[in-house]
Amino acid sequence: MLESQVDLKSLSREDRLARMRHSAAHVLAEAMVELMPEAELGIGPPIDTGFYYDFRLPRPLTQEDLAWLEDRMRQSIAKRHAFNMAQTTRAEAEKLWEKQIFKLDLLKDIEDDNITQCTHGTFTDLCRGGHVNHTGEIPAFKLTSIAGAYWRGTEKNPMLQRIYGALFETAKELEEYEKQQEEAKRRDHRKIGRDLKLFDLYGDVGPGHVVWLPNGATIRRELMRWIEDLELERGYQHVITPAVAKRQLYEKSGHFAHYQDAMYPLMEREGEEYCLRPMNCPHHIMIYQGEQRSYRELPLRIAELANMHRWEKSGQVSGMSRVRIMTLNDAHIFCADAKMVESEVGGVLRLMEDVYATLGLKDYTYRLSLGDPDDKEKYVDNPEMWVQGEALLRNVLQQVGLPFYEAKGEAAFYGPKIDVQFKTAAGKDETLVTVQVDFHLPAQFELEYITESGERARPIMVHRGILSTMERMVALLIEEYEGNFPLWLCPVQAVIIPIADRHIEYAEELAALMKKHKLRVEIDGRSERMNGKIRDAQLKKIPYMLVAGDREVESKSVAVRTRGGGNLGTAPFDDVLQQLVQERDSKSLTLNVKAASPTA
Repeated sequence: MLESQVDLKSLSREDRLARMRHSAAHVLAEAMVELMPEAELGIGPPIDTGFYYDFRLPRPLTQEDLAWLEDRMRQSIAKRHAFNMAQTTRAEAEKLWEKQIFKLDLLKDIEDDNITQCTHGTFTDLCRGGHVNHTGEIPAFKLTSIAGAYWRGTEKNPMLQRIYGALFETAKELEEYEKQQEEAKRRDHRKIGRDLKLFDLYGDVGPGHVVWLPNGATIRRELMRWIEDLELERGYQHVITPAVAKRQLYEKSGHFAHYQDAMYPLMEREGEEYCLRPMNCPHHIMIYQGEQRSYRELPLRIAELANMHRWEKSGQVSGMSRVRIMTLNDAHIFCADAKMVESEVGGVLRLMEDVYATLGLKDYTYRLSLGDPDDKEKYVDNPEMWVQGEALLRNVLQQVGLPFYEAKGEAAFYGPKIDVQFKTAAGKDETLVTVQVDFHLPAQFELEYITESGERARPIMVHRGILSTMERMVALLIEEYEGNFPLWLCPVQAVIIPIADRHIEYAEELAALMKKHKLRVEIDGRSERMNGKIRDAQLKKIPYMLVAGDREVESKSVAVRTRGGGNLGTAPFDDVLQQLVQERDSKSLTLNVKAASPTA
C-alpha cells in the first residue's frame, strides 16, 4: 500500500473535493465494467464541478444506463471499499491491461518504472493516486450527461463516450448546482438564439462557422457601430486588412511555431504558402512598419473589426461562444515607453468599465495572467521582459483601482496580459477579452521610431480588445438578457398591431414616421385576433406593441403593451415616438415608455 490514511478535514476544500471527485470516477468505471464487461477504459479525472470518465463501448449509452450506473455506484459507496494503491512492474501492468488499448497507450507515457495502480473492491485502475480512504467518503453526486470526446483530445484518435458527474461536499451544494444548471439551460444562447432567429449553424457550412441571420446581424451591426464610434472618439484609426497572409509572416511573429495546431491548414498556390490568420497583430505590425515613425505619432492606435480563423477541436466548438471563425474588436497600440504604456492600458481599462456598464454586465473579474519561467517551450525565454511586463500591468491595475487576482502560466506566449473573466450562465469562468503588453513582437520585427533627439528606439506594443469577438459577446448578452435585449439592440424595436383591416393605413403612417427616426418597426397585418398577435410579439421578445383601433385612429394615439405583459394604456403617438427615440439614444437597459392613461 503506497497511500496512507488521509485526514480529509485537515485538507483544503479544493484538495478534499479533488480526492472525492477522483475517487467517484473510479467507482463509475467499476460500475461501467459491470454493466458492459467489454468496455474499454480511458481516463477519469476530477474537474471543477465533479468528474468524468471516458469509455469506448459496444453501443451508445442511454439515460436509462446513467440511472443504472448511478444506482450501482451508490451500492459500492455503501460498502465502504478501501482505496489501496500498489506499485507494479511494467511487465505486470502490460499483462493486466493487454486488452485495454487506451491503458496501454497511457503506459507508454510513463518513462520510468514508477507504475502505480489503485484497487477498491474487485476493481483496479491505472492511477497516480489522490483518493479518499474508502468509497463511503464519497459525498453527494449525480451523473449528469453523456458526451463524445476524442481520445487525448485529438480528432485523429477514436471517439469515446464521456460520462460527466457532478459532486459536492453536501447535498445542499449539489442541489444548488443542479438549480444553476437548470437556469443555464433556460438561458442557453444556443436555444434562445435559434428561437429568436439570431444565428444558425449548418452542417454543410461546418462546425464552429456561425451564420448570422438578419436579426442577429442587426445586433452585431449596432455593437460594431457603437464600439467603432467610441474608439474614433479616443483617437483610434480603423483599418481593414486581409484574412490571409504568407506563412513567413506568422513564422516571423512566432505564431506558426507556438500556435500551428490551432491554425487552419496551409494553402499552397503558385509556389507560395498562405495562412488564414489566427491573429491580427502581424497585419497591424506591417502597417506600423510601412513607413518611418516619429515619437510625435505615438501612441499610434490601430483598430480593426477583423475575422480570425482558429481550428478549435470539434468537441470544443459550442454555439457562438466557441467558434472557428470570429470577428474580434481588436486594436494594437504602439507606445514610446513604459510610462506611455501605463497611460494607454489605463485608458483601455476605463473604456472597458464604461462599455460593460452600458451593457449592464457586472459578473466579471480581472485576472493578471503571468508567464512561467520554468516553461521555456511555451513562453519566450526573456526573463527581463517578463518581469518588466508583469510589473507594468500590475501597477496599472492598482493605479486604476480595479480588484484583480494573479494566475501563473496563463499568459500569451510573447507576454503577460490582463484577462477579463466572465461567469457564464452555467457558472463557468471564461475569458472574454484581454489586454497584453508586448516587448517581443516589436523586437522580432525590428520596429523603430525616431526619438525627439533623432535617435532610433524600439516601441512597446499593447494588444487589446474591448467587446471581445462579436460571436462571444452576443452569446454572453443573449444569456445575460435572456433574449430581452434593451431597445437599442433589439432587432425589431416595436410592432404596430392594427385591430382590423381598416386600421392598416393608419399603422402604415405610424411606421413610416418611426422609420424616419431610424426605429426598427414592423406591422402585423395578419387576420389574427389581437391578443394572438400580442402574444406572438411577446414570444419574439419585441419590446413594445402599439395597438391601433378606431379610437386610436381618431385621437392619433396608440395603446401600448410591453413584452413583459404590461398594458400601459393609451398615449398620443407623438409622445410615444419621442420616448422611444430617447430610450434608444440613451441606451437604457430598461423599457421607459410611459402612457398618459395606463390601464390594468
